Amino acid sequence: MGVRKRERAEQIKEAKKQVAFAKLNNCPTSPRKMRLMADLVRGEKVEKALHILKFSKKEASNRLEKLLVSAIANWQAKNEDANLEEAELFVKEIRVDGGSMLKRLRPAPQGRAHRIRKRSNHVTLVLGANNNTQS
Repeated sequence: MGVRKRERAEQIKEAKKQVAFAKLNNCPTSPRKMRLMADLVRGEKVEKALHILKFSKKEASNRLEKLLVSAIANWQAKNEDANLEEAELFVKEIRVDGGSMLKRLRPAPQGRAHRIRKRSNHVTLVLGANNNTQS
């Protein structure tokens, strides 16, 4: 490996250390319903996002709250010497993608059948820090 390539690889490795993320795969909620909650917390500070999710009545908020707590724990594991309050963590990116679909049949009139699609989703949550020492 050349010198420039090695240096670039080191830079990428350092950048990945600063990013804390958590993923939720195959969540049995439709992506449309999950995006409603994801839009509420996108760009918010972590404390405010936790309060929004905690006091929401929607089922998707419980799953997103657990995911956010997991992302915070991942950030703390990567940055053991850093203080959580000083870092001013915020939700840098939250992405809801469609997952696999379970296809079921529902009886319809005149001997036909209609297809029921039970949707699932994948959620990716990325945390960022406002201070200059962390990304």
